[in-house]
Amino acid sequence: MNINYKNYGIWVQKLSGAKGALALALITILLPGCGYGEPQAITPATQQQLKNQVSREVVDDEVEEVKDKTDQLIGKNVTIRTKPIRLIGPTSFTVRDEKLIEDKDILIINATGQPFTLPSTNEIPIQITGQVRRFDLAQVNQDYNLDLQPDYYRNYNNQPVIVAKSLALSPVPGELTTNPSQYYGKTLTVTGEVENINSPIAYTLDEDKLLGGEDLLVLHTQPQVKVTQGEKVTVTGVLRPMVIADLRRDYQLNWDANLQQQLQAKYRNKPVLVVQ
Repeated sequence: MNINYKNYGIWVQKLSGAKGALALALITILLPGCGYGEPQAITPATQQQLKNQVSREVVDDEVEEVKDKTDQLIGKNVTIRTKPIRLIGPTSFTVRDEKLIEDKDILIINATGQPFTLPSTNEIPIQITGQVRRFDLAQVNQDYNLDLQPDYYRNYNNQPVIVAKSLALSPVPGELTTNPSQYYGKTLTVTGEVENINSPIAYTLDEDKLLGGEDLLVLHTQPQVKVTQGEKVTVTGVLRPMVIADLRRDYQLNWDANLQQQLQAKYRNKPVLVVQ
C-alpha cells in the first residue's frame, strides 16, 4: 500500500471536532504498521466503541456548557417573555428561552398563589418573573408551600426551573384591539411603543402593524412618570371595555372633565388596559 504522507498530513490538519477525531482514530488503526509489523484488523465492535467514546465526549462538553450557564443563574430572579411549549402538571409548564438557557426546555412552576390558564394557542407569549433553581421536588414544595406530585416531574430532577412569582399573558397591542373579548377581565403585561399621549395618565401603544388592529389605549389610575413619544414601555393591567361610568365606579377615578369627554368620544366601548 503506497501512501502520500505529505498529502495525508495536509488532509489530517483539516479535520476538526468530534468527526475529525473519530476519522483520525480510524485512520491511525487502519494504516500499515510502518515498520511495526502487519496492519492491525479493526472489528465492527471496536469501531462502535470508538464512535461511542467520541460521541460521549461531545455530549459531555455540550451538557457542561449548559450546566455552566445555568449555575450562573441559580438563585437569581429573572423576567422572560416567551411562548409556552407544553403543559406538565396542574401548576407547571415548559418554555424555551435561548437567551437564558440554550437548547433546553425550562420548567416553570406557578408559585403565585393564583391559578394560571395557558393561552389556547402557543402563539401568545407569557411574561414570567421568578427565581432560577435546580429542580428538587421536596425542596420546592417546602419552600413555596406547594403540593407538587412526583408523577409529573420524574424527568426534571436537578434540571433548571423558574419558580414563578408573577405570570401574565403578554399579547401585542394589536392582538388586544382586534380580539378583545377573550382577554377582558384578565391581567396582562403588554409591551409597545408610546403613540398618542392624551395626558399623564392616558396614552396609546402602537398596534405593531398587526393587520386590521388599532392602537391600544392605556389608562393609569394614578399619575405616572412621564412617557415620551416613541418610547418602548411595558405595562401590566386589566383589560376592560372603555365605559367611563364603570371605570369611575370601580377605580374611584377623579378625572378632568375635558379628558373624560375626549376619551369617551374616541374610545367608547373599545378595549382599554387599566394600570394600577
